[in-house]
Parts: sequence; C-alpha cells; structure tokens
Amino acid sequence: MTPTPLTWIKSSYSGNDGPDCVEVAISTPTIHIRDSKNKNGARLAFTGDAWSEFLSQMHA
Repeated sequence: MTPTPLTWIKSSYSGNDGPDCVEVAISTPTIHIRDSKNKNGARLAFTGDAWSEFLSQMHA
C-alpha cells in the first residue's frame, strides 16, 4: 500500500517574503508539523487529542 502524500498548509503568519513559520498537514489520525524554511528537516506528529491539548495550552 502506497502512503498518501501529505498536503501541507502554510501558517497565515508566514509571508511569501517575510518571516518563515510552520506548515501543518492533517492525515487521519495524525497532525504533522514542519518548519516552512526546512521542508526536508525534522517533523513532529501529534494525535488529534494531543494537538488539541497543545493548542489549548497556547491560548492559555
């Protein structure tokens, strides 16, 4: 079985000529995060629950 390629979404805080930020790709059941300026570098992967918890802490 061939894995489905991820569709990466660039953060709205990243500009085309401005500061680099992060990109997110959602694939059930995992949310993937990578640095937008180093697309072949390290990536993080979260379960949906862990990602929700992370986001809730960011808004605290």
